[in-house]
Amino acid sequence: MKSSPEKLLEKHHEMVHSENVKVNSHVQRKQGDWIINSLMIEGCSVPFKYKRQKTYKDLKGRRVNLTYYPATEAIGDLSFEIMKVVRIKIA
Repeated sequence: MKSSPEKLLEKHHEMVHSENVKVNSHVQRKQGDWIINSLMIEGCSVPFKYKRQKTYKDLKGRRVNLTYYPATEAIGDLSFEIMKVVRIKIA
């Protein structure tokens, strides 16, 4: 059974759902057994990240629906704000 964004948002109040947003950049890179995906969304300067077992089709220029929550990622001594994607669907 697939989860709807409404059910996720009811359970987790810190989550955000955005619909029909345009992907400006989509980068995939291998990290161990996972493929790390990074998206840059039009009008937003923070990367959206998620991981998958296999490579995913290129989303550059596509419109997507995202469910995500804010997080921070530490690289060395620096902390960067990211959006951790929980659910992504092509709009």
